Amino acid sequence: MVMAMAMSTLLSLSVSIHPPKPLQKPNSMCAQPNSVSRRRVFLSGSTLFLSQLIPKSDAQTNSNTFLSGIANTKSWFQFYGDGFSIRVPPEFQDLTEPEDYNAGISLYGDKAKPKKFAARFASSDGSEVLSVIIRPSNQLKITFLEAKDITDLGSLKEAAKIFVPAGSTLYSVRSIKIKEDEGFRTYYFYEFVRDEQHVALVAAVNSGKAVIAGATAPESKWAEDGLKLRSAAVSMTIL
Repeated sequence: MVMAMAMSTLLSLSVSIHPPKPLQKPNSMCAQPNSVSRRRVFLSGSTLFLSQLIPKSDAQTNSNTFLSGIANTKSWFQFYGDGFSIRVPPEFQDLTEPEDYNAGISLYGDKAKPKKFAARFASSDGSEVLSVIIRPSNQLKITFLEAKDITDLGSLKEAAKIFVPAGSTLYSVRSIKIKEDEGFRTYYFYEFVRDEQHVALVAAVNSGKAVIAGATAPESKWAEDGLKLRSAAVSMTIL
């Protein structure tokens, strides 16, 4: 139930949360050169391991085809969030909720209400949305152990029940492994259509938290802008 609500939040197309903010280049305190190099390794494919669960067509049966469906996003603005970074398509507007430093402060010590989105950006007409949400992994799968990697939530097929809403048409799924200093981190990629909305979703786990990036657009616009949106979702990197 919790994850169903999270997916509804991620797929929501209501983008009038706050007035758009111009994108700013990160300052030196935000610089994360290691994360950039890790994602560059992904784009080169030199340490990339891909496995597809459900082929939609013969064109999606190898990793080279998958990489051909990903654009180079190095020139895009890179947003740094709480434990992640993501590249934002040009001309997208920043709809990320501002920090409320007074949230949760009361005489009774109430906890601060978690932000609905860790990051949120949209095209000028609001029809294309890039969002990131963060949820405790034990809300997705009941366990007494802290999830260290998304594989702790199950296989690619098993986790599809968590990340892909029921009734969706699944186009492509991938398991992506990125080499890091302490080994490999696994990312799960799902592309699907639900209620005429086309979605590219990437999920990973870090220190007991699931970080989920989703890029959505009407199915009618995916042929034109799908490459851009898929590339934005895949650019999400755990820091």
